[in-house]
Amino acid sequence: MLDSLTAHAGLLNPRPEYPRPDWERTDWLNLNGSWSFRLDQESIGASEAWQLKEESHFGSTIVVPFSWSSPLSGVGENVKGTGWYRRTVSWAPSEAGSLVFLRFGAVDYDCEVWVNGAHAGSHQGGYGTFEFDVTSAWKTAEENVIVVRAQDEDHAYQARGKQGYGEIRGIWQTVWLEARPEAYIQHAKFHTFIDGRVEISARISAARAGEARLAFDFGEGSVTAQSVHQLKAGDNEVAASFQVAEPQLWSPDTPHLYEGAVTLTSLSGEDRVSTYFGIREIGSARFGERGYRWLTLNGKPVYLNGTLDQAYHKTGYFTYPSDEDMRDEIYMMKRLGLNFVRIHIKPEEPRKLYWADKLGILVMEDMPCFWGDPDETARASYDREALETIQRDCNHPSIFSWVMFNETWGLKTDSRTVSVTGDSAQQQLYLPETQEWVRDRYRWAKSIDPTRIVEDNSPCNWDHVESDINTWHFYINGYQQLRDHLEHVVSGTFPGSELNYIGGNKQSDAPLMNSECGNVWGIEGGAGDSDLAWHYRYMLNEFRRHDKLCGFVFTEFRDVTNEFNGYYRLDGSAKDFGYDGIVPGMTLRDLHSADFIVVDAAPCVTTDAGAEAAVPLLRSSFSDRYHGERLTLEWELAYDELGVRRVESSGVVQLDWDGYGTSPLQPLVLTMPQRDALAILSLRLVDGQGKVVTRNFTAFDVRSGQPGGEYGADGGTLSIPVRSFSEHSFAHQWEAIGGHKQNGGKEGSFVFEAVLPDAGEQALITDVDIWFEASSKRLLARNYGVDKEQRTDINYMHGDSADSEWNRNTYPMTGEHKHESRVEVLIDGERAASFVLPDDPADARGILSWHYQPAANKLNEAGSYGYLCRASLPPSLTAKLDTTRRFKLELRASEGGLALYGRNAGRYPVDLVVRYR
Repeated sequence: MLDSLTAHAGLLNPRPEYPRPDWERTDWLNLNGSWSFRLDQESIGASEAWQLKEESHFGSTIVVPFSWSSPLSGVGENVKGTGWYRRTVSWAPSEAGSLVFLRFGAVDYDCEVWVNGAHAGSHQGGYGTFEFDVTSAWKTAEENVIVVRAQDEDHAYQARGKQGYGEIRGIWQTVWLEARPEAYIQHAKFHTFIDGRVEISARISAARAGEARLAFDFGEGSVTAQSVHQLKAGDNEVAASFQVAEPQLWSPDTPHLYEGAVTLTSLSGEDRVSTYFGIREIGSARFGERGYRWLTLNGKPVYLNGTLDQAYHKTGYFTYPSDEDMRDEIYMMKRLGLNFVRIHIKPEEPRKLYWADKLGILVMEDMPCFWGDPDETARASYDREALETIQRDCNHPSIFSWVMFNETWGLKTDSRTVSVTGDSAQQQLYLPETQEWVRDRYRWAKSIDPTRIVEDNSPCNWDHVESDINTWHFYINGYQQLRDHLEHVVSGTFPGSELNYIGGNKQSDAPLMNSECGNVWGIEGGAGDSDLAWHYRYMLNEFRRHDKLCGFVFTEFRDVTNEFNGYYRLDGSAKDFGYDGIVPGMTLRDLHSADFIVVDAAPCVTTDAGAEAAVPLLRSSFSDRYHGERLTLEWELAYDELGVRRVESSGVVQLDWDGYGTSPLQPLVLTMPQRDALAILSLRLVDGQGKVVTRNFTAFDVRSGQPGGEYGADGGTLSIPVRSFSEHSFAHQWEAIGGHKQNGGKEGSFVFEAVLPDAGEQALITDVDIWFEASSKRLLARNYGVDKEQRTDINYMHGDSADSEWNRNTYPMTGEHKHESRVEVLIDGERAASFVLPDDPADARGILSWHYQPAANKLNEAGSYGYLCRASLPPSLTAKLDTTRRFKLELRASEGGLALYGRNAGRYPVDLVVRYR
């Protein structure tokens, strides 16, 4: 029976759209939906399939096209074995005499198909599309029985990628019937040039010899051409070409598609296929006097702001519930200002690639990896699936690169070695013969698709062999550590260098690009669920310092089961990076601008009040949009003084904006405020029409060295360290960030003893304000004081998940889901004020919580901060303080808990502050 999740999702007729908008016919029938199903964990041979032709042999149902392990299938059993599918259908092609094809988007792994008891064919592989001509078995005026046997045993040679997140077992992409005439177009590959030339190589199948006309009609009739061919019976390879006048080029900014049709007309009838192409060229080139190449799109440098997309959905696993979900994935990338995505360890569904074409985002598509030894069986399996991937997806203008392998997965051979003690140990080796096979696969891919960038292996082990692009992976936390690492990579990148290559191979002048980065694994034990905004800004800022670097791939687009470093959470809800709370209007898009202002300095520096600071700046341009123009750099040094924004200094600099790459600007020379402050230098690059091109910032923790309790003629200030509370009543209480943050949960109070200085008998206290920075406190599993035994055998790639609440680095980043609390301020037991604390946030606004982290590779409530609260005491309480000058300050929290931030934590450089006059 279908479960409530499936029914509620409206998936009784799921994914009704044609699955291949890049190659679409009109005479077809979607077979998604409810099929009879049987799951056998013990293998049943294909020869026994005849036993399963009757409905009585199937004990349940399944929703196609969802993996039987996924919730949306209605089965939800993650077990290996054999899945049997049965479906009855009546359907007749619209044209008499047409051929009938049964088509499968993808089935994992070994597949056998019968129609009306006749064996239709078989296929091996989990990711490729395939079809069977079932014309001879099909009954056009009767009910037909389709039986599918899909066996998935997780063999070591299977290409599986990262199915550990959610296994794709059995049918996991659309199944459909399709009619064609006896002469039809199997495939057509478009090769475009930016001068408007379009060359086509097509494969045509014909039942008999004869003349046929191939016609092209695109761009609402603006592009038309035709050619005549003499066909032989069987498969025919034909070539054609045409010229597009005044071509409109495809790019992420202008994703123009020429949509139309290819039509084959012969004695067998007419085969019309709707398709499209985009005119664009991918390459690499040197510019100026540089001894290295940049990636180019349409002959111009392009900086790739990209993300790693695991393409995983919580309920459908690697099958999206709907076409709208796939469209939204691309939209959500575009809204961040990204122009590029790396589809990780799998070919993407054709409809999602369509939306990448349509909305405009460049795609780096990985081949799926196997996890066993690279033996002959694994190599043969890999070759079949890689060929299917490239052939299926070659016409998508969004795809600019094929990645043949990832991080040497599946390329290491287990060998038995004997230690000095005589014990046998396991060692994995990337053997020279395997390296040569990888080189061969790189060259093979180049031979069948010379129009794209091909990468041999996307490495984290410094082990390229031969590649069109020199990429590497790193996961490092800490500004100086990351800066040093980038310096090492960039300085070691030049033709002839052995850095990042293996087996005596050396670098060419191929473009240098990062293909995985972030801090998700740059923290001891993993970053858990923590703020990524602070690290992200300084990392991207450091990338743009280096003229050689032409892009990056951030890990990752969405959180997944054991990685919480996404721009979005797995459910699609957004994370708040907090940049607009530092520089008004700033978003992630500012960091992804093709024209950028680099701050060549640490993200926060401790400095003295009144000190002079020189801030080095650079310009970085990977677009000619503003070349030859004068842009304005607006800068401002400002700080917050207990809720009042103070501008210390500001100015404008006129910049002649010309030329690609990175070059230095005159540094800004600033004078710091004459008091304790968290000063923000904000930068805005503005064009001639007043539009902001990009924003950036850096911070200064300004320290005056003055005590907080000085008294003046117009009043005084008493500073109370948050760690100095005299008592608390929380069930769970602990400190963080060197004692500058105090936490309590769930409900309870912090009590402080306060004494106002005696200013003489004639001095009256007429007004008292109490200021403090506070947030709610969400208790995590680890905060309850029970240590969970840590497993050492966790394998995240093959299904183990991480409970982030037990990770000691976890402090959930600010997002759409809030954790509210209420705090009351009491003076000697009398209520003085009450505040709602909306959340327990952590993002880039928690500058001091980042700046004073004790270790770069461990997170101690990093990025956390609170809300500035001001309690103005009523006259009745102020009168008592004028008499006693000693009082108990109690901060009492509801069950949402309470966190108090001191001088070196949070967003504001203050402890508890009592101001009086």
